[in-house]
Amino acid sequence: MGIVNHRKTDLHGMTVHTIETKKYKTTSFILQIKEAIDEKNVTKRALLSYVLQSGTKDFPSSKELRSALDDLYGATLNADLSKKGENQVISIRMEVANEKFLANSEPVLDQAFHLLSQVLLAPALENGAFKEGIVKKEKRSLKQQIESIYDDKMRYANKRLLEEMYESEPYRLNVYGNEGEVDVITSQELFDYYKKVIATNRLDLYVIGDISTDEMIEKVKKHFRLPENRATEDSPLHSIDEKKISDVKEIFEEQDVQQGKLHMGYRTYTTYRDDEYFALQVFNGVFGGFSHSKLFINVREKESLAYYAASRFESHKGAVFVISGIETGNYEKAVKIIKEQHEEIKNGNITDDEFNQTKAMINNQVLETIDHPIGLSEVLYHNVVAGTNRTIEEWMEGIKRVTKEDVVKVAQKVTLDTIFFLKGAGTNGNENV
Repeated sequence: MGIVNHRKTDLHGMTVHTIETKKYKTTSFILQIKEAIDEKNVTKRALLSYVLQSGTKDFPSSKELRSALDDLYGATLNADLSKKGENQVISIRMEVANEKFLANSEPVLDQAFHLLSQVLLAPALENGAFKEGIVKKEKRSLKQQIESIYDDKMRYANKRLLEEMYESEPYRLNVYGNEGEVDVITSQELFDYYKKVIATNRLDLYVIGDISTDEMIEKVKKHFRLPENRATEDSPLHSIDEKKISDVKEIFEEQDVQQGKLHMGYRTYTTYRDDEYFALQVFNGVFGGFSHSKLFINVREKESLAYYAASRFESHKGAVFVISGIETGNYEKAVKIIKEQHEEIKNGNITDDEFNQTKAMINNQVLETIDHPIGLSEVLYHNVVAGTNRTIEEWMEGIKRVTKEDVVKVAQKVTLDTIFFLKGAGTNGNENV
Protein backbone atom coordinates (compact mmCIF):
# COMPACT_ATOMS: atom_id res chain seq x y z
CA MET A 1 0.00 0.00 0.00
CA GLY A 2 1.21 3.51 -0.81
CA ILE A 3 1.09 6.66 1.31
CA VAL A 4 -2.66 6.90 0.71
CA ASN A 5 -5.20 4.10 0.29
CA HIS A 6 -7.30 5.82 -2.40
CA ARG A 7 -10.12 3.96 -4.14
CA LYS A 8 -12.41 5.33 -6.87
CA THR A 9 -15.92 4.12 -7.65
CA ASP A 10 -18.18 5.52 -10.38
CA LEU A 11 -21.84 5.69 -9.36
CA HIS A 12 -24.52 7.18 -11.64
CA GLY A 13 -22.32 10.01 -12.87
CA MET A 14 -20.65 10.72 -9.52
CA THR A 15 -17.14 9.51 -8.75
CA VAL A 16 -16.74 8.47 -5.12
CA HIS A 17 -13.19 8.61 -3.78
CA THR A 18 -12.66 6.75 -0.50
CA ILE A 19 -9.51 7.15 1.57
CA GLU A 20 -9.36 4.72 4.47
CA THR A 21 -7.10 5.96 7.27
CA LYS A 22 -6.98 5.68 11.06
CA LYS A 23 -5.21 9.03 11.29
CA TYR A 24 -8.32 11.11 12.09
CA LYS A 25 -11.08 10.94 14.70
CA THR A 26 -13.46 12.60 12.27
CA THR A 27 -14.88 11.68 8.87
CA SER A 28 -14.47 14.32 6.16
CA PHE A 29 -16.63 14.74 3.08
CA ILE A 30 -15.41 16.96 0.25
CA LEU A 31 -17.76 17.32 -2.71
CA GLN A 32 -16.24 18.95 -5.81
CA ILE A 33 -18.57 20.26 -8.52
CA LYS A 34 -16.71 21.24 -11.68
CA GLU A 35 -17.74 23.22 -14.76
CA ALA A 36 -15.81 25.12 -17.42
CA ILE A 37 -15.71 28.85 -16.64
CA ASP A 38 -18.55 30.50 -18.54
CA GLU A 39 -18.99 34.27 -18.57
CA LYS A 40 -22.79 33.89 -18.75
CA ASN A 41 -22.89 31.77 -15.58
CA VAL A 42 -19.88 32.80 -13.48
CA THR A 43 -21.87 35.09 -11.13
CA LYS A 44 -24.84 32.68 -10.93
CA ARG A 45 -22.50 29.86 -9.99
CA ALA A 46 -20.92 31.94 -7.24
CA LEU A 47 -24.35 32.81 -5.84
CA LEU A 48 -25.41 29.14 -6.06
CA SER A 49 -22.53 28.08 -3.79
CA TYR A 50 -23.84 30.50 -1.12
CA VAL A 51 -27.48 29.44 -1.50
CA LEU A 52 -26.80 25.68 -1.29
CA GLN A 53 -25.28 25.98 2.19
CA SER A 54 -28.20 28.06 3.50
CA GLY A 55 -31.08 25.58 3.67
CA THR A 56 -32.37 22.19 2.54
CA LYS A 57 -35.77 20.53 2.19
CA ASP A 58 -35.61 19.09 5.74
CA PHE A 59 -33.72 22.07 7.22
CA PRO A 60 -35.15 25.03 5.27
CA SER A 61 -33.20 27.87 6.89
CA SER A 62 -29.61 28.60 7.91
CA LYS A 63 -30.68 28.38 11.55
CA GLU A 64 -32.26 24.92 11.16
CA LEU A 65 -29.31 23.68 9.12
CA ARG A 66 -26.83 24.87 11.79
CA SER A 67 -28.99 23.26 14.47
CA ALA A 68 -28.91 19.94 12.57
CA LEU A 69 -25.10 20.20 12.38
CA ASP A 70 -24.92 20.90 16.14
CA ASP A 71 -27.01 17.77 16.74
CA LEU A 72 -24.36 15.83 14.82
CA TYR A 73 -21.87 16.51 17.64
CA GLY A 74 -20.84 19.88 16.21
CA ALA A 75 -20.37 18.86 12.58
CA THR A 76 -19.15 21.60 10.24
CA LEU A 77 -20.37 22.49 6.74
CA ASN A 78 -19.12 25.13 4.35
CA ALA A 79 -18.96 25.82 0.63
CA ASP A 80 -16.51 27.87 -1.36
CA LEU A 81 -15.31 28.53 -4.90
CA SER A 82 -12.03 28.18 -6.72
CA LYS A 83 -10.63 28.50 -10.21
CA LYS A 84 -8.60 25.52 -11.35
CA GLY A 85 -7.30 26.25 -14.81
CA GLU A 86 -10.29 26.94 -17.04
CA ASN A 87 -12.74 25.54 -14.45
CA GLN A 88 -14.90 27.16 -11.78
CA VAL A 89 -15.22 24.62 -8.96
CA ILE A 90 -17.74 24.65 -6.10
CA SER A 91 -16.41 22.76 -3.06
CA ILE A 92 -18.82 21.66 -0.34
CA ARG A 93 -17.02 20.37 2.76
CA MET A 94 -18.42 18.63 5.80
CA GLU A 95 -16.67 17.14 8.83
CA VAL A 96 -18.37 14.91 11.41
CA ALA A 97 -17.27 12.96 14.46
CA ASN A 98 -16.50 9.30 13.79
CA GLU A 99 -19.22 7.33 15.56
CA LYS A 100 -16.59 4.76 16.66
CA PHE A 101 -15.38 7.33 19.19
CA LEU A 102 -18.80 8.28 20.58
CA ALA A 103 -20.17 6.92 23.84
CA ASN A 104 -23.55 5.95 22.34
CA SER A 105 -24.18 4.28 19.02
CA GLU A 106 -26.05 7.00 17.13
CA PRO A 107 -25.98 6.57 13.32
CA VAL A 108 -24.00 9.81 12.85
CA LEU A 109 -22.55 8.79 9.51
CA ASP A 110 -25.95 7.97 8.02
CA GLN A 111 -27.37 11.30 9.21
CA ALA A 112 -24.34 13.11 7.78
CA PHE A 113 -24.80 11.47 4.37
CA HIS A 114 -28.47 12.44 4.44
CA LEU A 115 -27.69 16.06 5.27
CA LEU A 116 -24.92 16.37 2.65
CA SER A 117 -27.09 14.76 -0.04
CA GLN A 118 -29.84 17.28 0.75
CA VAL A 119 -27.41 20.20 0.39
CA LEU A 120 -26.68 19.00 -3.13
CA LEU A 121 -29.95 17.40 -4.25
CA ALA A 122 -32.79 18.74 -2.08
CA PRO A 123 -32.31 22.49 -1.49
CA ALA A 124 -34.94 24.62 0.24
CA LEU A 125 -37.59 25.65 -2.32
CA GLU A 126 -40.81 27.63 -2.52
CA ASN A 127 -43.14 27.86 -5.56
CA GLY A 128 -40.79 25.70 -7.65
CA ALA A 129 -37.70 27.89 -7.16
CA PHE A 130 -35.14 28.74 -4.49
CA LYS A 131 -36.59 30.51 -1.44
CA GLU A 132 -36.65 34.25 -2.11
CA GLY A 133 -35.51 35.10 1.43
CA ILE A 134 -32.40 32.89 1.16
CA VAL A 135 -31.47 34.21 -2.28
CA LYS A 136 -31.82 37.82 -1.11
CA LYS A 137 -29.66 37.23 1.97
CA GLU A 138 -26.96 35.40 0.01
CA LYS A 139 -26.87 38.11 -2.66
CA ARG A 140 -25.81 40.52 0.09
CA SER A 141 -23.11 38.09 1.25
CA LEU A 142 -21.80 37.62 -2.30
CA LYS A 143 -21.66 41.36 -2.95
CA GLN A 144 -19.74 41.86 0.30
CA GLN A 145 -17.30 39.16 -0.81
CA ILE A 146 -16.74 40.87 -4.18
CA GLU A 147 -16.40 44.31 -2.55
CA SER A 148 -13.85 42.97 -0.05
CA ILE A 149 -11.44 42.40 -2.96
CA TYR A 150 -11.22 46.17 -3.46
CA ASP A 151 -10.29 46.67 0.20
CA ASP A 152 -7.49 44.08 0.07
CA LYS A 153 -5.02 45.72 -2.30
CA MET A 154 -2.97 42.56 -2.83
CA ARG A 155 -6.07 40.64 -3.96
CA TYR A 156 -7.18 43.62 -6.03
CA ALA A 157 -3.80 43.83 -7.82
CA ASN A 158 -3.95 40.08 -8.49
CA LYS A 159 -7.48 40.44 -9.94
CA ARG A 160 -6.37 43.29 -12.21
CA LEU A 161 -3.28 41.38 -13.37
CA LEU A 162 -5.46 38.42 -14.45
CA GLU A 163 -7.93 40.72 -16.24
CA GLU A 164 -5.11 42.29 -18.25
CA MET A 165 -3.02 39.17 -18.85
CA TYR A 166 -5.93 36.96 -19.90
CA GLU A 167 -8.14 39.66 -21.44
CA SER A 168 -9.65 37.33 -24.06
CA GLU A 169 -9.59 34.10 -22.00
CA PRO A 170 -12.12 32.81 -19.43
CA TYR A 171 -9.38 32.73 -16.79
CA ARG A 172 -9.62 36.53 -16.52
CA LEU A 173 -13.00 36.26 -14.78
CA ASN A 174 -13.26 36.67 -11.02
CA VAL A 175 -14.36 33.40 -9.39
CA TYR A 176 -17.02 35.34 -7.39
CA GLY A 177 -18.45 36.89 -10.53
CA ASN A 178 -19.46 40.45 -11.28
CA GLU A 179 -21.05 42.68 -8.64
CA GLY A 180 -23.22 44.42 -11.24
CA GLU A 181 -24.86 41.11 -12.20
CA VAL A 182 -25.80 39.89 -8.70
CA ASP A 183 -29.05 41.81 -8.13
CA VAL A 184 -30.66 40.92 -11.46
CA ILE A 185 -30.45 37.14 -10.91
CA THR A 186 -33.93 35.83 -10.02
CA SER A 187 -34.65 32.85 -7.77
CA GLN A 188 -36.18 31.02 -10.75
CA GLU A 189 -33.18 31.73 -13.01
CA LEU A 190 -30.82 30.49 -10.31
CA PHE A 191 -32.91 27.33 -9.81
CA ASP A 192 -32.95 26.64 -13.57
CA TYR A 193 -29.16 26.98 -13.61
CA TYR A 194 -28.90 24.68 -10.55
CA LYS A 195 -30.86 21.97 -12.42
CA LYS A 196 -28.37 22.22 -15.30
CA VAL A 197 -25.49 21.88 -12.80
CA ILE A 198 -26.99 18.70 -11.31
CA ALA A 199 -27.66 17.26 -14.76
CA THR A 200 -24.30 18.02 -16.39
CA ASN A 201 -21.46 18.94 -13.99
CA ARG A 202 -18.63 16.60 -13.09
CA LEU A 203 -19.19 15.48 -9.45
CA ASP A 204 -16.47 14.01 -7.22
CA LEU A 205 -17.11 13.06 -3.58
CA TYR A 206 -14.12 12.39 -1.30
CA VAL A 207 -14.80 10.51 1.95
CA ILE A 208 -11.77 10.42 4.25
CA GLY A 209 -11.43 8.77 7.67
CA ASP A 210 -11.54 5.51 9.58
CA ILE A 211 -14.14 4.11 7.20
CA SER A 212 -14.98 1.05 5.12
CA THR A 213 -15.16 1.71 1.37
CA ASP A 214 -17.92 -0.85 0.84
CA GLU A 215 -20.04 0.76 3.57
CA MET A 216 -19.48 4.26 2.11
CA ILE A 217 -20.53 3.10 -1.37
CA GLU A 218 -23.75 1.65 0.06
CA LYS A 219 -24.50 4.93 1.84
CA VAL A 220 -23.88 6.96 -1.33
CA LYS A 221 -26.24 4.65 -3.25
CA LYS A 222 -28.86 5.07 -0.52
CA HIS A 223 -28.71 8.86 -0.17
CA PHE A 224 -27.50 10.33 -3.47
CA ARG A 225 -30.27 9.76 -6.02
CA LEU A 226 -28.82 11.45 -9.07
CA PRO A 227 -30.73 11.74 -12.37
CA GLU A 228 -30.41 8.46 -14.30
CA ASN A 229 -29.75 10.26 -17.58
CA ARG A 230 -26.89 12.48 -16.38
CA ALA A 231 -24.78 13.54 -19.38
CA THR A 232 -21.69 14.97 -17.74
CA GLU A 233 -20.12 17.74 -19.78
CA ASP A 234 -16.59 17.23 -18.53
CA SER A 235 -14.73 20.44 -19.22
CA PRO A 236 -11.70 20.48 -21.53
CA LEU A 237 -8.59 19.09 -19.85
CA HIS A 238 -6.49 22.07 -20.73
CA SER A 239 -6.02 24.13 -23.80
CA ILE A 240 -2.36 24.25 -24.71
CA ASP A 241 -1.15 27.80 -24.11
CA GLU A 242 0.33 28.79 -27.45
CA LYS A 243 0.25 32.57 -27.06
CA LYS A 244 3.67 33.93 -27.94
CA ILE A 245 4.70 37.13 -26.18
CA SER A 246 6.26 39.83 -28.35
CA ASP A 247 5.93 42.76 -25.93
CA VAL A 248 5.47 42.73 -22.18
CA LYS A 249 2.29 44.56 -21.24
CA GLU A 250 2.79 47.19 -18.48
CA ILE A 251 -0.29 48.48 -16.66
CA PHE A 252 -0.16 51.25 -14.04
CA GLU A 253 -2.99 52.22 -11.77
CA GLU A 254 -3.07 54.89 -9.09
CA GLN A 255 -4.89 54.67 -5.76
CA ASP A 256 -4.48 56.05 -2.28
CA VAL A 257 -2.18 53.25 -1.05
CA GLN A 258 0.78 53.46 1.31
CA GLN A 259 2.60 50.58 -0.39
CA GLY A 260 2.78 49.90 -4.11
CA LYS A 261 1.67 46.45 -5.27
CA LEU A 262 3.83 45.01 -8.03
CA HIS A 263 2.37 41.88 -9.66
CA MET A 264 4.01 40.14 -12.62
CA GLY A 265 2.47 37.30 -14.67
CA TYR A 266 4.51 34.72 -16.58
CA ARG A 267 3.31 32.07 -19.03
CA THR A 268 5.14 28.76 -18.48
CA TYR A 269 3.67 26.56 -21.28
CA THR A 270 3.63 23.71 -18.72
CA THR A 271 0.71 22.36 -16.67
CA TYR A 272 0.06 19.62 -14.12
CA ARG A 273 -0.42 16.92 -16.73
CA ASP A 274 2.96 17.57 -18.41
CA ASP A 275 6.12 15.64 -17.53
CA GLU A 276 7.95 18.97 -17.04
CA TYR A 277 5.54 19.88 -14.20
CA PHE A 278 7.98 18.63 -11.56
CA ALA A 279 10.78 20.81 -12.96
CA LEU A 280 8.36 23.78 -12.97
CA GLN A 281 7.64 23.17 -9.27
CA VAL A 282 11.37 23.25 -8.52
CA PHE A 283 11.82 26.33 -10.73
CA ASN A 284 9.13 28.19 -8.77
CA GLY A 285 10.70 27.13 -5.48
CA VAL A 286 14.14 28.41 -6.50
CA PHE A 287 12.63 31.59 -8.04
CA GLY A 288 10.31 32.79 -5.27
CA GLY A 289 8.37 29.97 -3.60
CA PHE A 290 10.24 29.90 -0.26
CA SER A 291 12.16 32.12 2.15
CA HIS A 292 15.49 30.88 0.74
CA SER A 293 14.43 31.69 -2.86
CA LYS A 294 16.16 34.18 -5.14
CA LEU A 295 13.36 36.76 -4.99
CA PHE A 296 13.23 36.78 -1.19
CA ILE A 297 17.01 36.93 -0.77
CA ASN A 298 17.84 39.41 -3.54
CA VAL A 299 14.80 41.69 -3.79
CA ARG A 300 13.84 41.80 -0.11
CA GLU A 301 16.95 40.99 1.93
CA LYS A 302 19.97 42.24 -0.06
CA GLU A 303 18.43 45.25 -1.82
CA SER A 304 15.72 46.05 0.76
CA LEU A 305 13.46 46.94 -2.15
CA ALA A 306 10.36 45.08 -1.07
CA TYR A 307 8.28 44.49 2.04
CA TYR A 308 7.64 41.02 0.59
CA ALA A 309 8.59 39.29 -2.67
CA ALA A 310 7.45 35.83 -3.66
CA SER A 311 6.18 33.74 -6.55
CA ARG A 312 3.45 31.12 -6.85
CA PHE A 313 2.19 29.05 -9.74
CA GLU A 314 -1.18 27.85 -11.00
CA SER A 315 -0.86 24.15 -11.82
CA HIS A 316 -3.67 23.91 -14.38
CA LYS A 317 -3.31 27.25 -16.18
CA GLY A 318 0.46 27.02 -16.40
CA ALA A 319 1.21 30.45 -14.97
CA VAL A 320 3.72 31.81 -12.47
CA PHE A 321 2.82 35.00 -10.61
CA VAL A 322 5.31 37.24 -8.78
CA ILE A 323 3.84 39.36 -6.00
CA SER A 324 5.73 42.13 -4.29
CA GLY A 325 5.04 45.16 -2.08
CA ILE A 326 7.35 48.10 -2.84
CA GLU A 327 7.76 51.86 -2.56
CA THR A 328 6.48 53.50 -5.75
CA GLY A 329 9.89 55.05 -6.48
CA ASN A 330 11.51 51.60 -6.51
CA TYR A 331 9.40 50.28 -9.40
CA GLU A 332 12.05 50.13 -12.12
CA LYS A 333 14.78 48.82 -9.86
CA ALA A 334 12.50 46.12 -8.42
CA VAL A 335 11.33 44.97 -11.88
CA LYS A 336 14.95 44.87 -13.08
CA ILE A 337 16.10 42.71 -10.15
CA ILE A 338 13.08 40.37 -10.43
CA LYS A 339 13.86 39.86 -14.13
CA GLU A 340 17.52 39.24 -13.27
CA GLN A 341 16.58 36.38 -10.90
CA HIS A 342 14.71 34.66 -13.75
CA GLU A 343 17.75 35.15 -16.01
CA GLU A 344 20.03 33.65 -13.33
CA ILE A 345 17.97 30.44 -13.34
CA LYS A 346 17.83 30.38 -17.17
CA ASN A 347 21.63 30.61 -17.17
CA GLY A 348 21.96 27.72 -14.73
CA ASN A 349 23.11 29.85 -11.78
CA ILE A 350 21.48 27.70 -9.11
CA THR A 351 23.56 26.75 -6.09
CA ASP A 352 23.47 23.22 -4.68
CA ASP A 353 21.98 24.65 -1.47
CA GLU A 354 19.17 26.44 -3.34
CA PHE A 355 18.44 23.34 -5.38
CA ASN A 356 18.53 20.75 -2.58
CA GLN A 357 16.71 22.95 -0.07
CA THR A 358 13.94 23.64 -2.61
CA LYS A 359 13.40 19.93 -3.27
CA ALA A 360 13.34 19.19 0.46
CA MET A 361 10.84 22.03 1.06
CA ILE A 362 8.53 20.82 -1.74
CA ASN A 363 8.68 17.31 -0.27
CA ASN A 364 7.78 18.63 3.20
CA GLN A 365 5.03 20.82 1.73
CA VAL A 366 3.38 17.82 0.05
CA LEU A 367 3.58 15.75 3.25
CA GLU A 368 2.16 18.61 5.36
CA THR A 369 -0.66 19.20 2.86
CA ILE A 370 -1.76 15.56 2.76
CA ASP A 371 -1.66 15.41 6.55
CA HIS A 372 -5.01 17.24 6.58
CA PRO A 373 -8.13 15.75 4.93
CA ILE A 374 -8.92 18.89 2.90
CA GLY A 375 -5.33 19.21 1.71
CA LEU A 376 -5.26 15.53 0.81
CA SER A 377 -8.45 15.81 -1.23
CA GLU A 378 -7.07 18.88 -3.04
CA VAL A 379 -3.87 17.05 -3.99
CA LEU A 380 -5.87 14.05 -5.29
CA TYR A 381 -8.31 16.34 -7.14
CA HIS A 382 -5.47 17.65 -9.33
CA ASN A 383 -5.79 14.36 -11.24
CA VAL A 384 -9.49 14.95 -11.94
CA VAL A 385 -8.90 18.48 -13.25
CA ALA A 386 -5.91 17.42 -15.36
CA GLY A 387 -7.31 14.09 -16.56
CA THR A 388 -4.31 12.24 -15.13
CA ASN A 389 -3.80 9.46 -12.61
CA ARG A 390 -0.63 10.43 -10.77
CA THR A 391 -0.14 8.99 -7.29
CA ILE A 392 1.38 10.99 -4.44
CA GLU A 393 4.39 8.63 -4.52
CA GLU A 394 4.86 9.38 -8.25
CA TRP A 395 4.63 13.10 -7.51
CA MET A 396 7.33 12.91 -4.83
CA GLU A 397 9.49 10.62 -6.97
CA GLY A 398 9.08 13.07 -9.87
CA ILE A 399 10.44 15.92 -7.72
CA LYS A 400 13.34 13.74 -6.56
CA ARG A 401 14.35 12.99 -10.18
CA VAL A 402 14.44 16.66 -11.30
CA THR A 403 17.93 17.81 -12.29
CA LYS A 404 19.29 21.36 -12.51
CA GLU A 405 19.29 20.93 -16.30
CA ASP A 406 15.55 20.20 -16.17
CA VAL A 407 14.97 23.41 -14.20
CA VAL A 408 17.05 25.46 -16.67
CA LYS A 409 15.11 23.95 -19.58
CA VAL A 410 11.72 24.81 -18.05
CA ALA A 411 12.96 28.29 -17.00
CA GLN A 412 13.85 29.05 -20.61
CA LYS A 413 10.21 28.47 -21.62
CA VAL A 414 8.88 30.73 -18.84
CA THR A 415 8.00 34.11 -20.42
CA LEU A 416 6.96 37.38 -18.80
CA ASP A 417 3.58 38.46 -20.17
CA THR A 418 2.14 41.28 -18.03
CA ILE A 419 3.23 43.65 -15.25
CA PHE A 420 0.55 45.34 -13.15
CA PHE A 421 1.62 48.07 -10.71
CA LEU A 422 -0.76 49.68 -8.24
CA LYS A 423 1.03 52.85 -7.12
CA GLY A 424 0.29 55.42 -4.47
CA ALA A 425 -1.59 58.52 -5.63
CA GLY A 426 0.45 61.72 -5.91
CA THR A 427 3.75 60.04 -5.04
CA ASN A 428 6.99 61.43 -6.34
CA GLY A 429 8.14 58.12 -7.71
CA ASN A 430 10.08 57.45 -10.88
CA GLU A 431 8.82 59.67 -13.71
CA ASN A 432 8.34 56.60 -15.90
CA VAL A 433 5.84 55.07 -13.47
